[in-house]
Amino acid sequence: MKKYQLILIVVNLLIILAFFHYTMNRKEQTLSNGKLVLLPLAPVDPRSLMQGDYMDLRYAISTEMPDSFPVKGYYVVELDSGNIARKVRIQPNTTPLQPNEYLIGYRKESWRHSIGAESYFFQEGEAEKFEAAKFGGLRIDDKGNSVLVGLYDDHRNLIK
Repeated sequence: MKKYQLILIVVNLLIILAFFHYTMNRKEQTLSNGKLVLLPLAPVDPRSLMQGDYMDLRYAISTEMPDSFPVKGYYVVELDSGNIARKVRIQPNTTPLQPNEYLIGYRKESWRHSIGAESYFFQEGEAEKFEAAKFGGLRIDDKGNSVLVGLYDDHRNLIK
C-alpha cells in the first residue's frame, strides 16, 4: 500500500469519528438540557417477530396531515400544564415562533412523518407493561431536535 493511500484512509477515518462524536455530543446536550415534551400516542401493535419486543410509535400530532406539506419541516406545538404537546401548525422553517411554542423537526418518509423516534425497544416478555403507554416522552432543544427518553402512562408516569 502506498503512503498516500494510508494517509487518505486515516483522514477519512478521522472525519467519520469526528462526525460520530459531534452527533453523539448533540444528542447528549439535548438529553441534559432539552425540554421534556409528552406526545400523545396513536395505538400500534407492540410486537416484532424478527426484532423482539418493541413498540412502533405513531404520534397523534402526525395523524392528520394536509395534502401538501414540506418533505422536511417542523411541528410547532404548545404545551399544557402537564407538558403534553398540542400541534399548532406545521412550518418549513424554525421561524416564526411565539414565546410559548416549541419546535419538533420531522422528515416525510413514504406515508408518514418521522421525528426520529418511531420505535421503543424493551426486554422480551414486558410487552404487557408497555401496552399502558399513552405518551412518548421526548427531550427537545431550541432547534427542533428530539430524543426519545421513555414511554409514559395516562397519569404521566414513566413506565420502567
